[in-house]
Amino acid sequence: MRFLLLSGLGPANLNSPYLEGSLFTAEPSAHAREMVRRSGFASLALERFSFERSGRSYALLRPRADTTPHLTTVTLLSILENSGHAFERVALEDVWEGRAKAPAHDVDFVLLSTTYIWNGPILASAVRWVRENLPGTGIVTGGQFTNLKFMLALRDHPEIVAVVRGDGERALPLTLDALAGRGELGSVPNLVWRDGDNIRINPTEYVDLEEFPSPTVPGKTPIVPYESMRGCPFDCKFCSFPAASPKWRYKSAEKIRDDWTAYAEQNGADVISAMDSTFTIPPTRLRRLLEILPDADIPRWEGFSRANTLNSAQVVEGLRAAHCYQLHIGFESMNDATLKRMSKRVSVKQNRRAVELLSGSGLSYYGLFICGYPGENPEMFQDTQDYLLHEYSGHFALSKFSITDETMPLWQDKEELQIEADDPTNPASPWSHIGMNSDQAAALQKETLDKVRLTNDKAVLSLWQHDYEHWLMPRHDHATNIAVEKCLERMAMAPVDHRDLDAGAAVIRDNIHRLKDHGVELAPAGHALSVDPV
Repeated sequence: MRFLLLSGLGPANLNSPYLEGSLFTAEPSAHAREMVRRSGFASLALERFSFERSGRSYALLRPRADTTPHLTTVTLLSILENSGHAFERVALEDVWEGRAKAPAHDVDFVLLSTTYIWNGPILASAVRWVRENLPGTGIVTGGQFTNLKFMLALRDHPEIVAVVRGDGERALPLTLDALAGRGELGSVPNLVWRDGDNIRINPTEYVDLEEFPSPTVPGKTPIVPYESMRGCPFDCKFCSFPAASPKWRYKSAEKIRDDWTAYAEQNGADVISAMDSTFTIPPTRLRRLLEILPDADIPRWEGFSRANTLNSAQVVEGLRAAHCYQLHIGFESMNDATLKRMSKRVSVKQNRRAVELLSGSGLSYYGLFICGYPGENPEMFQDTQDYLLHEYSGHFALSKFSITDETMPLWQDKEELQIEADDPTNPASPWSHIGMNSDQAAALQKETLDKVRLTNDKAVLSLWQHDYEHWLMPRHDHATNIAVEKCLERMAMAPVDHRDLDAGAAVIRDNIHRLKDHGVELAPAGHALSVDPV
């Protein structure tokens, strides 16, 4: 019996339109080209910026050589490899883009991951691909969306024969065995399945993450994604993740160290990307990690943290000593009333303290903020905008609030906050609440991003950088890299920021000169630039 795994990321990047019209795009507009011509640098191309290191000329914008593998796919591939069943994989990204090719030989069942599927139409699109390319083939689903919407999925799609809910390490191989005639679906934990015209829901079991082996990764892999816990002890109202994985469990510090050491030895991993919603909890585990990781032969690593965990210089220095190089922190808001509405369980004071500690630490960090959470009005959001304009330093992202799921805990406040959404399952769907509507939030988001770019020299939007190596100048300090990125951002966005061609041309010239002060210059045409690691 042969299986086809369909797994991967979702179909859209909702933030990408923000760069339209800038020099970051492949085809700059006529307005942008004329502005560049008037700057006196008619042959300006961002990829020609370079710096010298050890006698070599390096491109400043070096294409990212390695991307982080998809955690769910890595986990599923490990489960399937160890199960002994024949399978192959098609990336869901190829399905969304119309590039996916069905296997030439027969497939008995399709295994569809819904971790990055967030609504019914997207699920229907994946099922339709199976129906059209592998007619008559049954589907087994698993992952975040069908963890929550298993009855809806089974109702709407007769092709789906079973849903694995929750942990799949034991349930998925047992499901495949049963489908192959070597067991009974009724005895598989975590399975919801069709029994003729009936739907059967089997009992739930949880894997012991401490005892169960972590995923194996084949071959050399520079970046390894890692999962140190399942579930979440917090109840942020904009997140439905805990509902899909209600039992919080986590691996010990010792297991994490041993796993990371193994990935370094067996896979040549240079980076571990901890994908947990909050890697720096619980406090007892963090303290132990800070004791045992500094002397461990592990790769450098990144992870997500809450602001209130970063409460002292000793913690931040301990993270750096433990080989952490980058943190992602969900600050969300700089208004205490909004944070309380979110049930974020942090304060503005704690958010501000975390940034103050990180800004001088040498650690890379990304602050994540939201505009338009239910109950927030423009006056309340002004606190976040003012902070980003006048105090924040480092990389940041500001997202317009979106409603992705009708099971989000925020719906508990529907009547009080007058929350309405045209389609509660579509992140792009219009919404409104007592404080503002989605159009107002979008306008505030754009206004804030524009103002921060033009007025705050130390805050850089995290958006365009993802295609390039991080850092752009890895042998230089955090402050230098932020300054270089700020110059690139202002220069590349000048055609968007300035309708007056001469004013924009002056901005381009000014930032080219500022880059030169940091050792970055435009390389002459034809001059070879290295894109190797620095």
